[in-house]
Amino acid sequence: MNPPIRILGLDPGLRRTGWGVIVSEGTRLSHIAHGVIAPDTTLPFAERLLVLFNGIEAVISEHAPHEAAVEETFMNTNAQSALKLGHARAMALLVPARAGLPVAEYAATVVKKAVVGTGGADKAQVSWMIARLLPTAGKTVADAADALAVAIAHAHGRTVRRVA
Repeated sequence: MNPPIRILGLDPGLRRTGWGVIVSEGTRLSHIAHGVIAPDTTLPFAERLLVLFNGIEAVISEHAPHEAAVEETFMNTNAQSALKLGHARAMALLVPARAGLPVAEYAATVVKKAVVGTGGADKAQVSWMIARLLPTAGKTVADAADALAVAIAHAHGRTVRRVA
């Protein structure tokens, strides 16, 4: 049997970046921790990015994940919003890579399908399933639940790749 793998899931956002850490041991998943990094919206843009950078770095330092997984963003019709979200996503990709972690990316539909069984699930359905799959996580806010879902999708993806 393979050793337990600690996975950091990230759901990037400029206002709220969700994070969740799980352990994958074979087919067994265990909740470690989760939360949200929420920069003060009155800060200048660069400082908000720095808050995200430092927050993700602190999560990695505290929970020592072996791998990271990041949710891909959907295309926004507002180009300015999409660009700003891309900056937040860059922090979610850069910080784990800088820490030496392999970083995987997953489309939102893949994450939802891995957790709920359908790629069209809404946030409430994802949160409900997270509570069932990781009962020790308790009640989670949507961004943290989404991050835990990303970590679960990665754990499932790792299993499929290993078996195939």
